[in-house]
Order: sequence, then C-alpha cells, then structure tokens
Amino acid sequence: MKNLDDLTIVIVTFQTPEKIIIDCLNSINKNVNVIIVENSKIFPHENLVKSKFSNVKIFCTGENIGYGKGNNFGLEKVDSNYALILNPDVICEEKLFDKIPNVVNKIKDFAVIGFQYSFDEIFIPAGFFDEKKNSVYRDEFKENKIESISSVEWVTGCSMLINLKEFKNKKIFDENFFLYFEEFDLCKSLINSGKNIFTSKELKIHHLGFKSSLGEENKNHFNMIRLKDWHYMWSSFYFYKKNYNYFYALKKLSSKFFSSFFKLIFYTIIFQKHQKNKYLYRFLGLLNSMLGRPSNFRG
Repeated sequence: MKNLDDLTIVIVTFQTPEKIIIDCLNSINKNVNVIIVENSKIFPHENLVKSKFSNVKIFCTGENIGYGKGNNFGLEKVDSNYALILNPDVICEEKLFDKIPNVVNKIKDFAVIGFQYSFDEIFIPAGFFDEKKNSVYRDEFKENKIESISSVEWVTGCSMLINLKEFKNKKIFDENFFLYFEEFDLCKSLINSGKNIFTSKELKIHHLGFKSSLGEENKNHFNMIRLKDWHYMWSSFYFYKKNYNYFYALKKLSSKFFSSFFKLIFYTIIFQKHQKNKYLYRFLGLLNSMLGRPSNFRG
C-alpha cells in the first residue's frame, strides 16, 4: 500500500443513531474514501453527512439484508485494493491511518488484518479455532505477551482490513448469515484455503459495542434484542454445521438448546416477560437452524 488512496472504508448501518455515525466518521482520515451501506430504504442522516464529509458515499439497500450481505454490497463498489470494514460504533484512534500503510507493507502476504481495542479491553479481538491454542493465546494476550504483529486464525468483524487481491470476487461473506459469526466463517474458510490472517497491536480502535445500537434514539430497542437473540443462536449452529458437521454442531450446542427451553418454561411460569422472551427467541433461533431453515427472522 503506497498511500491511503488504495484504501476504502465500508460501513454498514441500520438506522444508526446520529451521534454514533457522526463520531465514527469524525475519527476517520478525510483523505480516505468511505462507503456507507444503509440497510433500509432511507439513510436518516444523509443531508448532514453529505454536508460534513465530502469523502463519504451513501447507498441504501432498500431493506435490511444483514451484516454479511450488506458488506458484500459495499465491497462491490470498492475500486481500491484494500477495504477496511468498520462497524458504525467504532472510533478510530487518532494516528490509525498513519500506521495502516506501514503495517500493510510489513506483512504484505495477508488476506485479513484485525485491529485491537485501544481501551476498555473486555473482549479479546483475535484467536484460534483450536481451543487449546486459543486458551494459550488468550493468556498471552491478557499478560501483554503477544507480538506486535501476530498470526492468528480469526479476528472480530468490527474492524477488518481486507486485502481484496487475495479474493476471487468481492462477495467474501456467506450471505446465509444475517447477523453474527460471518467473520468467523470467513476466517475459517481463509485458513482452510491456506490464506494468512494477522492482528496488529499498532492498529487500534475503540468499539462501543452492543449498547450503541440499542440507545434511546433507536425506536426498535426490543425488536433489536429479539433479533440479536434469535440470530446469535441460528448463526452459531449454522457455523459449526457448515465448517465441521451436523453432529459436531449438535454436540456443541445441545446444552444451550435444553437450557433455553427450560429457562423459557421457568420464566413463563413466574411471569418474567423480558427473560421469557429472551430465551424464547434463543430457543427458536437454534431450533430453526437445527431444522435447516433459513435465517429469515426479522423481529
């Protein structure tokens, strides 16, 4: 990567609150082209964004097509060799865009580079599919013993630098996923095909996380919670079934299936509506995935 002209950022939104998306865009270098993919008919902040950010292009899909398909939609419109997939609730560290070309030129042979979190590190943003290797990596990460640039097997999807030269086409995500596990599935397929995935301690962002999409501005607060509960369970089973086999997926998730069912019964009996709904949608998401039904639940 010679300069930032060879980088395009793709951000998928779905009625994201104004402050969240503006804070994200303000943290991005103004010399980097940005594509916003709004997963609905209208991007509610279009006039404001266009007036403040000349480097941003906005596209609407017309309906909520999900994270993976939304990113594929955006990647199809990318002309550069590198694409940075960002969640709208990400704040980029001040000197991030000065560091990206240096890290890319150090590694060179990669399909994906994952970023790390600058503070509030409650979640480890990279790891391995093998549980023993992942456990060792987690311990080293917590003790700050990992290398500046580490070879890993998966990175989280909130900030992924994609080397598009390593892909045959720009539809890199499995569109059967609607929400959750898309990045793990992508990483698993890359590792299986001999591609390289890295994470870099030099590239840092701040991720607001789950609560950012459920703020007071979001009128669909409870609908979003149902959606997330249903799809997390659907996607987890589909991921293990696809990348291992059906019986491995059953073994991995049978305890969650029965746990969700019995908790659903319990919270129904004691009239705890919110807890009942939580486990109802988890149970239904997992059941539908086990039965081979598509991820078509929209709340």
